[in-house]
Amino acid sequence: MDFPRTSGLLLHITSLPSAYGIGDFGSQAYAFADFLASAHQRLWQVLPMVPVGFGNSPYASPCTFAGNPLLISPDVLIEDGLLHPDDLGEVPSFDDDHVDFERAAAFKRGVLERAYDRFERESDGQTRRAFENYVAQQRDWLVTYALFKALKEAHGEAAWMDWPTPLAQRQPEALAQARRDHARTIRMHMFWQYLFDDQWDRLRSYCHRQGIRIFGDLPIYVAQDSADVWAQPELFYLDETGHPTVVSGVPPDYFSETGQRWGNPLYRWDVMQENDFAWWTRRLERILSRIDIVRLDHFRAFEAYWEIPEHEETAINGRWVPGPGAALFETVRDRLGGLPIVAEDLGVITDDVRQLMQQFGFPGMAVLQFAFNSGTNSGFLPHNYQHNLVAYTGTHDNDTIQGWWHNTNGSITTESMERTREYARLYLDLDEEREHELHWTCLRTLMASSAGMVVTPIQDLLGLGSEARMNTPGASNGNWGWRLCPDALDEATEQRLRALTRAYGRSEDTSLPI
Repeated sequence: MDFPRTSGLLLHITSLPSAYGIGDFGSQAYAFADFLASAHQRLWQVLPMVPVGFGNSPYASPCTFAGNPLLISPDVLIEDGLLHPDDLGEVPSFDDDHVDFERAAAFKRGVLERAYDRFERESDGQTRRAFENYVAQQRDWLVTYALFKALKEAHGEAAWMDWPTPLAQRQPEALAQARRDHARTIRMHMFWQYLFDDQWDRLRSYCHRQGIRIFGDLPIYVAQDSADVWAQPELFYLDETGHPTVVSGVPPDYFSETGQRWGNPLYRWDVMQENDFAWWTRRLERILSRIDIVRLDHFRAFEAYWEIPEHEETAINGRWVPGPGAALFETVRDRLGGLPIVAEDLGVITDDVRQLMQQFGFPGMAVLQFAFNSGTNSGFLPHNYQHNLVAYTGTHDNDTIQGWWHNTNGSITTESMERTREYARLYLDLDEEREHELHWTCLRTLMASSAGMVVTPIQDLLGLGSEARMNTPGASNGNWGWRLCPDALDEATEQRLRALTRAYGRSEDTSLPI
C-alpha cells in the first residue's frame, strides 16, 4: 500500500463527547474532524463500529456487516425531520468521562423507536424511496441481521443455539412464520441500519473534504452468537447443535503461561475456498465501503492459526493449523482491486507471516511501549523503522503511555520496569524533570522516524493516565467506556501537534514551521 508520510489520531466514536451518554455521529464528531484538519492530521482511526457484544466489546459483535445503532445522533435526526425535540423526552444525566452502556442503550432505544414510528407515519416519498433503495442494495446481509435481532429480542436475548430447533436450524417454514410474526421489529432494525449508514456516510464525506482518511479495524474472527454464524454455519467448525468443536486463541507465551482462549468459532477455510472466499470478499467489500484503510486484527492467523479443542479450559493444548494464506488475498484483490490493508503483526511473527505481508505490500505495526526491553535490534525501536509501517505509542489494548511509564496497574515487575525506564530515558534523552512531558517526547520521536504513518491514541496526546485506558485484554468488565471530556482538546494542543507534524514532513504544508 503506497502512502505519503502522514499522521493521525485514534479516537473511537463512542468516546466522543455527547449529551446522550455515548459518542455519536453528531456535532462533536464534526468538531473532532475540524481539530484533525487544523492540526494537519490526515488519519482518523476508529475501532469497529459494529453492534457491541459481550462486555460491550466491538470485537464480539452480533453481526460483522451491521453498524452500531447507538452511534446514530438524535440531533441529526431532529435536523432531518425524523425526530421532534419533544421525542427526546427528559434526557438522563450522564457522566462526561465514561459510557454507561446500559443506561445509554436504554435511552437511545426509546429515541430510535420513536424515530421509526415517526418515519412510518410522516416521512415523505423521497425518504421512503431512499430507505427502500438501501434495503435492496444491502439485502444480502441486512434482512438476515434484522431477523436475527428480532428473534434475539423475542427469546429474551438467548443465544441462537438455545432457540427452538426449527429457528436455530433455519428451517424455511419456521423462518417464514418468524418474518410474519416480527415484521415490524425486522423493518425497524433495517431502518436503524439505514440511519447509521446515512449519518456515517455524511460524516465520512465531511472528513474527506477536510483531507482526512478513515482508518478502521476488522477483527479476524466473529462471535459465536452472531447472525454471521447462524446464517452460514457450514462455514464454521460446529457440531450438530450449533456449538463450536474448536475455538480460537493463542498459545502460551511470555505474557501468559496458559495462553489465551478467545472462544470464537474457527473458519472452515476449505469450504470458504471452494466458494471462492465469497463471504470474506463480501466482508471486506462492506468495510471498505465505510472506511479508507482497514487494519486486519491478528493477521498472523491468515498464515497459521491456533486451534483449541472446545472442551479445553485453557489454550495450552492447541495446535497450529495452516490458514488460507495468499489464496484469500489474491481472490479478494481480483474481485475488489487494491487492498488498503494494514496487518496487525504484534506478538510472535514468523518468516512466513512476514513473507505474506511483503507479497501484498501490507504495512505492519510498531508500538513504542514494546521497544525498550528487547535489545537495540528490536523492530519496535524507531531507529529500526522502515517506511511501510504504522507506528503507535500504544494501541487500544495498551495502557496509556503515562500509565505504562508509571506502571500503575502493576503489569510489569518493578525491577523489569526500572530497567525499561533506564533505557527509555537514554533513548528518548529524557530526564526526570521532563517525565510529565513523556507523551510529547514519545510523539516527537515517532514523528521523526521513517514510519510512513504515525497514529497516536487521543489519551496519549493529552498525557492521560491509566484511568483513561480503553481496554485491558482478559478483563471481562470495565472496558471500552472511556470518553473524551468536552473542551479537552484546546488550541495549545492543536498548535503544538500541528507544529510537530509540519516539522517532520507529515503535513501537506511544506513551508518551514516558525
